[in-house]
Amino acid sequence: MTRQVLAVFAFALLSAAARAQIPVIDASNLVQNSLTAARTLQEVNNQLQQLANEAQMLINEARNLATLPFNIVAQLKQTLALTNQLIAQAQGIGFQLSQTNLQFARYYPPSYASGVSGAAMAADSYQRWLHSLQSLYTSVIMQSQAAQNLASDESALATLVSQSQGAIGIVQAAQATNQLLALHARQMIQEQQLRLTQDRSAAIEQARTVTAEARAREVRRRFEGTGVRYTAQPVDFYGF
Repeated sequence: MTRQVLAVFAFALLSAAARAQIPVIDASNLVQNSLTAARTLQEVNNQLQQLANEAQMLINEARNLATLPFNIVAQLKQTLALTNQLIAQAQGIGFQLSQTNLQFARYYPPSYASGVSGAAMAADSYQRWLHSLQSLYTSVIMQSQAAQNLASDESALATLVSQSQGAIGIVQAAQATNQLLALHARQMIQEQQLRLTQDRSAAIEQARTVTAEARAREVRRRFEGTGVRYTAQPVDFYGF
C-alpha cells in the first residue's frame, strides 16, 4: 500500500516537471509584436523613400543652376567694336553733330557771296566731291563687314540653338534664350549702322548737287555782270 502511494506521488511529480518544461505561447502578444515590427519596417521604408526624393530634388536643383558652357557675348562685343571703329575712322563729313554742322556750313553754303573767288569755289567743289567719295567708301566697307559677319552669325546661331535644345535646367535655357536675343540685337544694331552710312552717303551726294547749283548761279551771275546788257541795234551797211 505504501509503495503504491509513493509510486503515484512520484508519477505526479514527474508529470508536473514535464508540464513545466513545455513553453507557453501568448497569441495576442505575438500578433502585437508582429504589427509593431511591420509598422517599424514601413516607417523605415518611408524614410528611405523620402531621402531618395530629397536626393533627386537636389540633383534637379543642381541641373537647374548649371550654367551654359557657351557664351557669345564676347564675340558680339568684338563685332560691335569693329563696326564702331569703322564708323569712327570714316573720313569726310563726320558723324558728330557739331563737326557735321561746321563742315556743312563751310562747304555746302546755300549761296556764294560775290567776294568768294572762282578758285575758292572750285576748291570747295573738289572737297564736296571728295566728301561724296569718302562717304560712299564708308558705306562699301560697312557692307563688306556686314557680309563677313553673316558667316560668324550663322555659326553662332546654330550653336545657340543646339545649346538651347540641349539645356538641362532653367538657368541654361534662360541663358541660351538671352544669348539668342543678344545676337538678334547685335544684328539689328548692325543693320541700323549700315542704313546710317548708306543714307549718309545719299544725303551728302544730294547736298553736293544742291551746292553745285548754287555755285552755277553765282558763276552765271558774274558772267552776266551787273551793267546794262547789250542790246542789238540794226546796222545800215548801205546808208539807207
